[in-house]
Amino acid sequence: MSVSHYPFPEKARTLTQLPKFPRLLWRVAASGGPAVALPPNGARMEWTLDLVPDLLLWGAASLAVAQVAQVVGLTLWYLAFPALWLLTGGAWLLRASVKVSTQGKAVLVTGCDTGIGHALALSLHEKGFRVFAGCLQAAAGGEGAEALRQRASDRLHVLQLDVTREEQVQEALQQIIEILPKDEVLWGVVNNAGVSGLGQVEWVALEKYREVAAVNLFGVLAVTKAALPLVRRARGRVVNISSVTGCIGRGNMSPYTLTKYAVEGLSDCLREEMQAWGVGVSIVQPGNYSAGTEITTPDIVANQGARMWETMDEVVRADYGEDFFKLVVGLMKKASTSGSPDLTPVLQAVTLALTQLFPRARYRAVDCYYLVKVLCAVHLPEWLFDLVYQGRPPSLRCRGRLLQGKPE
Repeated sequence: MSVSHYPFPEKARTLTQLPKFPRLLWRVAASGGPAVALPPNGARMEWTLDLVPDLLLWGAASLAVAQVAQVVGLTLWYLAFPALWLLTGGAWLLRASVKVSTQGKAVLVTGCDTGIGHALALSLHEKGFRVFAGCLQAAAGGEGAEALRQRASDRLHVLQLDVTREEQVQEALQQIIEILPKDEVLWGVVNNAGVSGLGQVEWVALEKYREVAAVNLFGVLAVTKAALPLVRRARGRVVNISSVTGCIGRGNMSPYTLTKYAVEGLSDCLREEMQAWGVGVSIVQPGNYSAGTEITTPDIVANQGARMWETMDEVVRADYGEDFFKLVVGLMKKASTSGSPDLTPVLQAVTLALTQLFPRARYRAVDCYYLVKVLCAVHLPEWLFDLVYQGRPPSLRCRGRLLQGKPE
């Protein structure tokens, strides 16, 4: 069955047929009407650090309005301020708590062999979604794919999916169309598949940049374009897993970082284009979860380091020196085992992106340190951010000599 023959309501087939509802009514209609609900009595609203800047913003706005109210003689500011903040903040929290039902909705998740993708497939399945788990090693009987198959659930389907191979992307979508019951829709696609890319710009071969981009950027684009007709007609969600490195450039990670910046730009473009269709497009920016994933391990760092040294230009190799190179590789090995092993914040962020009636453009699955750092990177002048977080560039101590950023 082709995508064009997939059964959907006629009113969702063309953009010109979409009713011009007010935004709230359209969101309710797009998500299934009665399936939308507030948290039941006694349920605790999911609290995330993303809400803190929002509430502070509403507090600042409330304070400004309260000051104006006092100037014009309406009321005292210290009486109006808490009332306004309570009202606006409460309304914002209520808005964030409205969810859509998972019943009759399916989600495609890529990169489910290990790490975040594997945990996501299980988590979304437990929350009631039908999950199509794309695994790189599904056909080869990979450990992660087999672990998912052993769940033996009629709502968890393991698909062979290498996002860099167009034929596998199309085959996976065809399987989804064939498996999906007539009364269900492909509600969301979660682009999670990714690979790491380490090293300084001068060290990394161009081929490595292309290799990382093939998965982290063009793989996201290929899967999104293939799944979008189904998701768009379901008025569902596209969730792209980016990173805090998608808004904070980090040295020694340029192959990975540039692809995450690109995914952020792609998502922003798609979000604007999909608004008229009622499709939510969100970015999830995980912080440092190296200890909880296998995207970067000491062995991966060692292999990439050895390859970099072999392919490095002789002049560059001589200027930096082997001692400094080994020092940086050692630091990258240490970083590969750092961070939090608990993936819960990432799983929660993706779930919210798929289930909130009003999804955020960005969900930051980070701790307080990274939240403040991201906000500073976005809002502070670059020179001030560099002064606070980067400090002075370290001198290069190589082969017993001191290099001040220049070759001898």
